[in-house]
Amino acid sequence: MDVYEALHLVDQLVYTNTEKHLNDLERQVFIGSWNNLTYEKIYPQNPEYVEKTVGYRLWQKLSDTLGEKVTKKRVKGALERLLKRQKHIFISYRGQQPDCHLAEALHNAMQSAGHIPYANNIDEIASRPLPPSRGSNGSALDIALKDCQCFILLLSPQTAMSEMVIEQLKQLRQTRSGDKADRPLLAVILVDYPEDFLLSHDLRHYLTGAVVWRWQSGQDIFALIQGIHQQLDATPGLAHPAPLTLENLRFSPSEPSTIRHLDPGGSTETNLESDLSSPPPTPLSSAIYPFPAAEPEIPRGQVRLASAFYVERLPYETQCYEEIGRPGALIRLKAPRQMGKTSLMARILHQASEKGYQAIPLSFQHADRAVFQNLGSLLQWFCTKVARKLHLPPRLDEYWVDTYGSKDNCTTYFEDYLLPEIESPLVLGLDEVDAVFQYPQIADDFFGLLRAWYEEASYGSDDSELWEKLRLVVVHSTEVYLPLDVNQSPFNVGLPIELSEFTVSQVSDLVLRHGLNWTSQQIEQLTTLVGGHPYLIRLALYSVIQDQITLDELCQTAPTEAGIYGDHLRRHLWFLKQHSDLAQAYSAVLQAATPLSLDSECTFKLHSLGLVRLQGNGVVPSFDLYRHYFRDRLQAHSPVPANSPLEPKCL
Repeated sequence: MDVYEALHLVDQLVYTNTEKHLNDLERQVFIGSWNNLTYEKIYPQNPEYVEKTVGYRLWQKLSDTLGEKVTKKRVKGALERLLKRQKHIFISYRGQQPDCHLAEALHNAMQSAGHIPYANNIDEIASRPLPPSRGSNGSALDIALKDCQCFILLLSPQTAMSEMVIEQLKQLRQTRSGDKADRPLLAVILVDYPEDFLLSHDLRHYLTGAVVWRWQSGQDIFALIQGIHQQLDATPGLAHPAPLTLENLRFSPSEPSTIRHLDPGGSTETNLESDLSSPPPTPLSSAIYPFPAAEPEIPRGQVRLASAFYVERLPYETQCYEEIGRPGALIRLKAPRQMGKTSLMARILHQASEKGYQAIPLSFQHADRAVFQNLGSLLQWFCTKVARKLHLPPRLDEYWVDTYGSKDNCTTYFEDYLLPEIESPLVLGLDEVDAVFQYPQIADDFFGLLRAWYEEASYGSDDSELWEKLRLVVVHSTEVYLPLDVNQSPFNVGLPIELSEFTVSQVSDLVLRHGLNWTSQQIEQLTTLVGGHPYLIRLALYSVIQDQITLDELCQTAPTEAGIYGDHLRRHLWFLKQHSDLAQAYSAVLQAATPLSLDSECTFKLHSLGLVRLQGNGVVPSFDLYRHYFRDRLQAHSPVPANSPLEPKCL
């Protein structure tokens, strides 16, 4: 730290503590003292006055601010000790009250304590700028997430539905998935949060180990801040801090709790597994909610097994339910994100459990980045997860021999240990396998192994009967763009299911289930805006039935930051801004008057995001919502004119 960085930090801390900046003479004394100059050299005109008045008051002011005795000779040491205690704090909140008030109080309190806070309003792409000491490489939001040592989430029911929060937590995990000591403290403050409001599957996973407080409007913010300070001081850098008793908190509960998974084996698919382990709850009484309308249900990713709003897309469900009963089955569920893949997988696994099979969901999106460093670590993680789900000890040391390759070790583990240990068939639901695509050096071998297991069940050998017990459900977004060996890839065998958007008839059925009596013109108005996108359709119907907005208002505000899709659109915009090559390609698509041909990788990525749909040999924007929102915002990214024969390339 040079003298001017130190001066900026001191001035900022003093202002936070006193609401006054250092005056010019105090700044001169600080700079001279930092450079080991005497008072005679700092201010030759009147050194005695500067030493006994200006200097005395400055060191007293800094002593009060830094919490220790500061003198001319000790100022450097005091600041060095402060920097060791100082932490980067990321505060994520929604732009509403009381969230904004609480976020501002937290920001000021953390700054007063000498920490470096960064408050991010998830309703906006731009947030507070970073302090100069944080650097300038990359966006402020990305840098703050990468550097933060404490992530504070103000979790209201509205925030719990935010896609931006999921993306922030996901990026936090991906960039800080190494040594546990390097992981930030997760602190969650439940803001006016109802007792019966459940977390979504993904949010519950990413917040595992977080320390949680409940706060209601009007309660004491100071006690909450004091509790967070105690956690920061007691458990620096700890990934899963044990709850501490905080008697000074003046609200209930009087101590923080910890978000944990229900599965003692450490599963990351708790919600889905609990759905599979018991039959669906009894449907809502038709005496209270006459059929076909049902109680409004907030759309939040995977649709519950008992939900009245799950729309069957026959014959997909029937085909999958029949196929999973066949020995050695392999089902491939393919579609862009938020199209219902995981919801269908949950129902396939539930059908399997009804048949008495062992049904296990595994999401590769929840694996730490370190798991994908090499094939061996990925396969060991895979084996351990399955064993834990089966409530079996891992016993990897007994079956993992360095002399043999990782694929052979993994095969032996299943063949000699897992499959013989269970009597019924084993169904593995492999969700988000796209995460493996990001690591080409291991993807070919991993998917080749799945293909080999599938074929093993058909050989008619002595081991075939054992491998017939294994059935796979592989979930991914669109086609694989990696150059996988056609003879080893599992993506050209088994039962392929490509989920499409809802048809007009299915949208009409969903409208009725929400108790809305819409005309065909109103339904067409909605589908023109968002196509048949399952999540966006459900969010629109939920907002209308809750009297939050009319259909006409929805269509007018949808492509804006203030619309109900603002959070969804900002998440996509944030991703595109992080990948300028992809933003350039998509901007060209938006400006083109006819379907635009892109290279296969760009097409795959944009289709995986759901931003485009295929039309002939080219792509077009998926629907009007994306066309209107992104066209102006991405215009600067594309030097390619409309209808240009040039094909934007993804690096």
